[in-house]
Amino acid sequence: MQAPTPAALDAFWMPFTANRKFKRDPRFVTGAQGMHYTMSDGSQVLDGIAGLWCVNAGHRHPAISAALKQQIDTLDYASNFQLGHPAAFTLAERLADWAPADLNRVFFTNSGSESVDTALKIALAWHRARGDAGRYRLIGRARAYHGVGFGGISVAGIAKHRNAFGPLLNGVDHLPHTHDPKRNAFSRGEPLHGVEHADALEAICAVHDPATIAAVIVEPIAGSTGVLPPPVGYLTRLREICDRHGILLIFDEVITGFGRLGARFAADRFGVVPDLMATAKGLTNGAIPMGAVFVREAIHAGFMQGSEAGVEFAHGYTYSGHPLACAAALATLQVHQEEDLAGQCAAIAPYFEDVLHALRGEPAVADVRNLGLLGAVELSPFPGRPGVRAQAVERRCLEQGLLVRALGETIAVSPPLVVSRDQLAGLAETLRAALRHVDAAGPDAASP
Repeated sequence: MQAPTPAALDAFWMPFTANRKFKRDPRFVTGAQGMHYTMSDGSQVLDGIAGLWCVNAGHRHPAISAALKQQIDTLDYASNFQLGHPAAFTLAERLADWAPADLNRVFFTNSGSESVDTALKIALAWHRARGDAGRYRLIGRARAYHGVGFGGISVAGIAKHRNAFGPLLNGVDHLPHTHDPKRNAFSRGEPLHGVEHADALEAICAVHDPATIAAVIVEPIAGSTGVLPPPVGYLTRLREICDRHGILLIFDEVITGFGRLGARFAADRFGVVPDLMATAKGLTNGAIPMGAVFVREAIHAGFMQGSEAGVEFAHGYTYSGHPLACAAALATLQVHQEEDLAGQCAAIAPYFEDVLHALRGEPAVADVRNLGLLGAVELSPFPGRPGVRAQAVERRCLEQGLLVRALGETIAVSPPLVVSRDQLAGLAETLRAALRHVDAAGPDAASP
């Protein structure tokens, strides 16, 4: 049965969307369960991107839904400014137990963008609190995505996300990206070549004086630029250079956190502990907005000085630690524990790798990359039509019952961690058929 659709589309300015194109040919999701979305025409679509890298336990998990329903009937809202509610403290303790090493202090936000900006502010304020106010520089990386706050887009490195907004923050520099298709095309897992890209941090230190650098921020796997796993040893090398110069290392684990790589966090997967860790997305299984910044104990202690009557860190959000978000996050952590979602991911990741790499040789496939349940199929563009091929493949997949995501010339795939082998096999075959269809149809295949 067809679900009702909106009577008018004009008022809603959609995020990260070609609004006019969408509104000429809208596509509406009206329901979800497990691995699938229900579209407005009643058709079922396999969610090959876990909502937006976030629905790790599958849609409408009964335990998470039940927790939200119970919470709304108990406490709908309470501020955490000079007041508190128990769930926020309970959740912070659970997360501290979950985190690697001594990342045992937690600051709640509402999104990955807010988590990144919060982590950057903590880094700057910590240096100042310890009498080192000369450390004001922030180092990001080319092709990085760190949300849409002014701090995040300043340290990020995707030009189209930055160019419309002026000079952004002062004192920012960027490491080179690690994408090296000549040496690393069709790598399975971490590419073997490229650890030396981390040494660019030493060159940046030489230019700016390391005593002026507060923090380096990287995604352990660069996600929105097209899924770029780090070269073997790269993150370890960054950690060593940061330690050598007293620079804080921030991991943006908004995508990689909460099981996506077959471990709780990328920090666990790669054996590298950052000083701060920005998270969101999978924290609540996408059921309600929430983010969290994990902070090493020694950094937190640097703020807990002076009068106890004073606010130690003048930062926060109206909805930091919202009761509903806490309920969803606590239930999500329980699901992780009971169903071992990271273990499920680790177990099925080799099969995911195999079915993705079996697409090598299909029309226009220039590279395949993967780690855990993050994957990407990079395509050669139609001549003079950048991005059109990937958009056409995304559209064709949706028409055939599969949701994937076009990122420039790349098709990103990141299914919920509960995906089955049969579903992965079907995903790959639908993608294969779409690649062939679009290649035969030509660049006009992307038009509605």
